[in-house]
Amino acid sequence: MPRTLVNTEGRHARTSIFGREIALPVVIAPTGVNGMLTRDADLKLARAAARAGIPFTLSTVSNARPDTVAREAGGRLWMQLYWFRDPAIAADVVRRADAAGYEALVFTTDANVFGHREWDKRSYRGPGQLTLRSVLDVARHPRWIADVMLPRGLPRFVNVADFFPPEARSARAGVTRIPALFAPTIDWDDVARLRDTWKRKLLIKGVLDPADVERAARLGCDGVVLSNHGGRQLDACVAAIEVLPEIARAFGDRLTILVDGGIRRGSDIAKAVALGAHAVMVARATLYGVAAGGEDGASHALGILASELDRVLGQLGCRSVAELTPALLREGQPTPAGVSARV
Repeated sequence: MPRTLVNTEGRHARTSIFGREIALPVVIAPTGVNGMLTRDADLKLARAAARAGIPFTLSTVSNARPDTVAREAGGRLWMQLYWFRDPAIAADVVRRADAAGYEALVFTTDANVFGHREWDKRSYRGPGQLTLRSVLDVARHPRWIADVMLPRGLPRFVNVADFFPPEARSARAGVTRIPALFAPTIDWDDVARLRDTWKRKLLIKGVLDPADVERAARLGCDGVVLSNHGGRQLDACVAAIEVLPEIARAFGDRLTILVDGGIRRGSDIAKAVALGAHAVMVARATLYGVAAGGEDGASHALGILASELDRVLGQLGCRSVAELTPALLREGQPTPAGVSARV
């Protein structure tokens, strides 16, 4: 619901997270095995985030160590944490992130039972064994082979590889081991212990129920990421943006609230902020960018989002993201069948 005849010259998308300014309300979300897209993808994504003035979140199952990213990319760095059956893995990840000076720890809580992911299984005839169709598809991409496979072989799960046998440390072999590592025993006591151990900012990712948000606040967490894990865990789960308004109204002044899932355009960012999110997490846009064009591709993807958000602000009659409120939104109505919108 745009407002008209508003002077929006000089508008900007700056905001702050944890008391520090960011150029736009976006954080690059944690995604695993990025090194299979292009060589050193985690570093390239982190550099693109630093260049754009936003935080980057490194995954536990990334192909780069926290200290390497801190040393070679810099910027505002967050570390995502999975809690595995072996507590030594989580302790090691936390120790490395702390030593490298990471600003925040993002504890993912909605993968304690690994999703079935049927579409992934279609590419394999057995654990770690590609189907003939998949092998032929790989052979049709010599540039990818030269970029990813030939320089140093398939990337490794470097943050957890020390806890695997040597034959299971590559990305292809490691993916067959990862599902069995997730701990279905995690509970709020683990969050409390993590809060005692990690002295910097702590966010809980995978929260959707307001009661869980309340408990995270009581335990001293600094923020939450409303997320259904990209729809890859519980099917028919609510979308994070559906519960965002209720949670933002109740906890927006107590916690930093981020939301992910389906953020594809600058207008999606504007909607999420208007509904109460302090920022959004994006993954697919920057992954497509880094896969297609490396660091410059990731920067280009972020530039598209920033440009779109700037345009949406101007068209809504807003000078900054601080002016994005629920008053600018109306619940959408489906277009009747056979009726097309006209420009």
